[in-house]
Amino acid sequence: MSEQRLILACKQGKLWARKEVYDQYAPSMMALCRRYVSDVEDAKDVLQEGFLKIFVEIGQYSGKGSFGGWIRKIFVNTSLDYMRKKNRLKQKELLTDVQMECSENTPDMADITADDLMLCISELPDIHRTVFNLFAVEGFSHKEIGALLHIPESTSRSFFFRARQLLQKRVTQLLEYNR
Repeated sequence: MSEQRLILACKQGKLWARKEVYDQYAPSMMALCRRYVSDVEDAKDVLQEGFLKIFVEIGQYSGKGSFGGWIRKIFVNTSLDYMRKKNRLKQKELLTDVQMECSENTPDMADITADDLMLCISELPDIHRTVFNLFAVEGFSHKEIGALLHIPESTSRSFFFRARQLLQKRVTQLLEYNR
């Protein structure tokens, strides 16, 4: 079935089309939600809220750009709204003091799995994880992140820098533990 036909059926409120969209996008959108919301049950709530928004706002999809990209944007915004609602995007986390220990014996990054890396990312403080995901995964600029999170661009850069430091430290610890 063509994507255009599926979108049209969703706009008409057809349940089979909504189910098809859900089945097609739910796994990848759940992964997106989990990158922002560390608790699985909360991520499931964000997933459901995101799909509700999609089906309510589907009439606003103009056909410009990919449908998947439009859906992804809704889920990023839904995740950020959840984080704001739960006061998880507090700037006080900027005060986290990170001391990087440099080692001449840096472990081989080939020893870390994607699951290990995702676990390390999920352990970042909420604001750091959010900025890291928006910049490194979603490809937003720091200016765009600042606008989304209502913070200065320089603060976004600072959160990203600290997220990288924390992530590097955690990955190094994980690799040293697995030796």
